[in-house]
Amino acid sequence: MGNTDSESRVPPGARGDGGAGLRPAGAGAGQGRPRIAVDALGGDRAPDEIVAGALDAAADGIRPILFGPAGLETGGLELVETTQVIDMHEKPSEAVRAKPDSSLVAAHRAVAEGRADAVLSAGNTGAMLAAGLLHLRRLPGVLRPAIAVPIPTQKGPSVLLDAGANADARAEHLLQFAHMGAIFAEEILDLARPEVRLLSIGEEPEKGNQLTLEAHALLAAGGLGFAGNAESRDLLAGAADVVVCDGFTGNIALKLLEGTIKTILDSLRAEIAATTRGRLGGLLIRPAARRLRTRLDPDTYGGAYLLGLRGLSVIAHGNSSRDAIANAIRLAARGVEHDVTGRLASRLHERRSPATV
Repeated sequence: MGNTDSESRVPPGARGDGGAGLRPAGAGAGQGRPRIAVDALGGDRAPDEIVAGALDAAADGIRPILFGPAGLETGGLELVETTQVIDMHEKPSEAVRAKPDSSLVAAHRAVAEGRADAVLSAGNTGAMLAAGLLHLRRLPGVLRPAIAVPIPTQKGPSVLLDAGANADARAEHLLQFAHMGAIFAEEILDLARPEVRLLSIGEEPEKGNQLTLEAHALLAAGGLGFAGNAESRDLLAGAADVVVCDGFTGNIALKLLEGTIKTILDSLRAEIAATTRGRLGGLLIRPAARRLRTRLDPDTYGGAYLLGLRGLSVIAHGNSSRDAIANAIRLAARGVEHDVTGRLASRLHERRSPATV
């Protein structure tokens, strides 16, 4: 994922979420093939890998709509022409205001106007947050949007949030993240009665900093399947269906997991290829090794939902391959088909907090 930006620096007009009952952007628009607005210029490998991934996803009955410059070779996919691009190094909120015809902003606008059902970008994460707040806006009652990332575990997929949208958070934000994560786990991961845990430095309730201590008390009384604290060493073992933390902690944990998985798999491949005996043994374990790589590879999911907006937003890793982009588009389509935004809106309405950001 790209650069993030504090919510205190989002574009003017992004904070209000209007009255209750407003229809989320894109909701119900995906009758038939889900329409996914794809930022063709977002990410380190754009546009080639983005277009290739979109073409792969289109074979599954999804309708990717590419946003990029005139003359972009799309392989027959629909192209909405744009004239600007937001780079990874740009300050997100300023770039979103200064570049309304950028591929990233135009893709968000398409969802807000009902011309697409979800938006996907592998570009600047902070700009995704800023554009989402400005054009899609928050669901009524949502205090802070959160990035929800599926992570592989020995027990099956788990969801970690917040994975980077909010470097600073309050206890009531973590409570709401838990509710959003539980809905995500039910609707996308097909987990009935998901178990929720709070990421901390120990399993005991008294372990942690002031934020985790306060959040623990709220979660315990929050009407969730809260099972206490979880330690980071247990994340890949399947600590819980939903693991909640602030965005600073979550982003560090996510990148540590991704780096560790990649290093171990690459080291295993190198060791197998180092000797004749290793290569022979590698032939025997190849099917199991492929299954393991598929299960642990971050490209398997490809993206993360930015939950809490009135339109569906999916953020892909900045270095996404075509496989990762295709899977991220599929993830977006699954969210459209399951009406994740609408379900979040209806279920969070009952738990609306009077607190403000």
